[in-house]
Amino acid sequence: MKKVLISCIVVVVVFGSLYFFFREPFDRFNPLLEQEYVYIEIQNEPADDNGRYKYKEEGVTEKGETKQVVFTTSTRLEEGTLLKVLAKGAYTQEYKFIKEIEMP
Repeated sequence: MKKVLISCIVVVVVFGSLYFFFREPFDRFNPLLEQEYVYIEIQNEPADDNGRYKYKEEGVTEKGETKQVVFTTSTRLEEGTLLKVLAKGAYTQEYKFIKEIEMP
């Protein structure tokens, strides 16, 4: 009985740590998460990500909920740029430049 309990705990810890360190691939293929558009305005400076610019911004979904989005670009975006980002958990599939009228 103890071996089964210890084995279950080890499996939960291993999967939890894998999810923590590799969240984006898990979210990408997770059938329980829905893709949704998040509307963001660039406010923070990007971090360097092997020659690309990595942005970590907070945005608003179409339902009015706030959500944090992480994405990379090959060009530096100006502060105040408005984007519509298609996100699924921590995974970002695409982004589009939008005008202020299109913000929810």
